[in-house]
Amino acid sequence: MESPELSFTLAYIVLSFCFVFTPTEFRSAGLTVQNLFSSWLGSEDVGFIQYHIRRTSITILVHSALPLGYYMGMCVAAPEKNLGYIYQVSDNWRAFLLLSLCLQLASWIIVFYWSRGRWHNHPISKMLQAHVQPPFSSWGSVAVSINTEFRHIDKFATGAPGARVIVTDTWVLKVTTYHIYMALQRDCHITVTESTQHHLNPDSASPTEILTLRVDSINPAVTPFNIKYVLSRQNCTSRVKTTRNQIVFPTRSRLNSTEYAELREKLRAPIRNSPNVVIHQTLSELFLETFKAQVDLNQPYVLPRGQELEPCIGCMQVPANTKLVMLCHEAETDDDDSDCQQCHCRPMWCLLCLGRWFASRLDEQTPETWLSSRVPCPTCRAKFCILDVCAVR
Repeated sequence: MESPELSFTLAYIVLSFCFVFTPTEFRSAGLTVQNLFSSWLGSEDVGFIQYHIRRTSITILVHSALPLGYYMGMCVAAPEKNLGYIYQVSDNWRAFLLLSLCLQLASWIIVFYWSRGRWHNHPISKMLQAHVQPPFSSWGSVAVSINTEFRHIDKFATGAPGARVIVTDTWVLKVTTYHIYMALQRDCHITVTESTQHHLNPDSASPTEILTLRVDSINPAVTPFNIKYVLSRQNCTSRVKTTRNQIVFPTRSRLNSTEYAELREKLRAPIRNSPNVVIHQTLSELFLETFKAQVDLNQPYVLPRGQELEPCIGCMQVPANTKLVMLCHEAETDDDDSDCQQCHCRPMWCLLCLGRWFASRLDEQTPETWLSSRVPCPTCRAKFCILDVCAVR
């Protein structure tokens, strides 16, 4: 094989692989099916099901055209082979061209079959039909329910556009390159079937843990599916950035421990562990559990009559349910830098956000001092310790 032919072959294989299994760099450059055909696909927020029916169909057509694209590219990269003249090429190239054309033709036939009866034969439509039971009268009403709940801002969603996990109030959805798996929350139970820990993490020195969650439904027509989560074993509360009126937690492309906790909160059914499956906890997670347990032991703060709780300014999702009250007696020490101070702020933070803030101000190199540490109030900067955090009653 000559050098231009070899170079083009290697380059085409790499580009095709990256186009099918899209890395972050390709998504950033817009080299995805979703971006290239965005004008035809429409908006995912307007019609989630319709969008992914079109997306999976065009994805099959484009991916099946890659072998034919390689042949056409070789006509330019190696003109001496005369690949444009079918009767002059070797039997191997003629067979490759025939297979490429058959693959492309088969994909068009499949998509045409799917589109019959307003996409009634599409695999996503078949999946919707499996959920036709009261209160859903048809697979169209199931699609309307999913479209409506996908537009809600309180849904849980994580992952790349072509490989996402979405949990709404009613549905558990897994979006893949060629399909969408779905299950009703009231009919499904989720089990952690596998947990593997990897100490080599290209993003940080901390290890990562890969969890495999199996979603099973009591509906026999619903296909069970697996969800793989990469738990980033970094300090999930590190470097919380604050502005004057809100707190912004950094986001990652991988599902970290905090997102896993949000997933468990969104799911109505508990996540069960299979025997011999252990989910490892980081020091940050253990500290947050200890933080919550200690606050439950502290003296509660009774909200004055007539005062209403406002939403937590950290997450804006739950009411502020903590108040800083100086209950310890460390103020009598001579070290003013380490003394607790009285905080005069009204309840503004929920317990989880305040715990994350507390953990973000700690020295990661000295975990033995975390429980006895003092940090400034995120609003007025008055120093407090764990004993000063009171739950609002």
